Amino acid sequence: MAKAIKILLVEDDTNLADNIVGVLEDFADVKAVEDGLEGEYEAEEVPYDLVISDLMLPGQDGLTMIKKIREKKVATPVLVLTAKTSLDDKVEGFNVGADDYLTKPFHGEELLARVKALLRRAGAYSEDNTIVVGELTLNLENRGVQVHGQQVKLVGKEFDILTYLGQNKNIIVTRDQIFDRVWGIDSDTTINVVNIYLNNLRRKLEAVGQGGLIKTLRNIGFILEVPDAENN
Repeated sequence: MAKAIKILLVEDDTNLADNIVGVLEDFADVKAVEDGLEGEYEAEEVPYDLVISDLMLPGQDGLTMIKKIREKKVATPVLVLTAKTSLDDKVEGFNVGADDYLTKPFHGEELLARVKALLRRAGAYSEDNTIVVGELTLNLENRGVQVHGQQVKLVGKEFDILTYLGQNKNIIVTRDQIFDRVWGIDSDTTINVVNIYLNNLRRKLEAVGQGGLIKTLRNIGFILEVPDAENN
């Protein structure tokens, strides 16, 4: 069963990359790449929840990669891994758009704690593994959805779409982003499948009094809109 959290790891040290994947694999789906240019491409094309990147990379360095994805309006949180400990190095990283630093060597427990903290800040993770969207509660562990104690029966992709929208509540997401996140950038399925599943999802939400939760912005995308007081 696919996990809700998706992380991009950009690290050319294969032993370290394997260790990081081992720490995170029970918590998230991790895609590991070894090159700064490939990392830039992945971060721009695929909707990840978090990017973890080394600074010294082949192709292009981590700071350049972060700067480029920020210039292209990729807002995904970035955790930088570095052997550099000087304040100037860290300030430079924050200036180009990094969100946090972890200095090598580090313990797996500290890595996981930093990852969870960044994901909580972005609204993509909670300690009890749930996402609250208005009157809906999504349980990422058992893939259940409830409204006022009533179960909402969703099939796999319907739950995945609702989860992705819930992790980005009050943020516009495009049809392409939903497709890439739920079906995968390499899927042979046509993008029209997004409309089919969204229509089914809306009907099921409407049956429990949540029909207006997902709004369509014509020729732009979709937004799961909740009041600010509920946008925790």
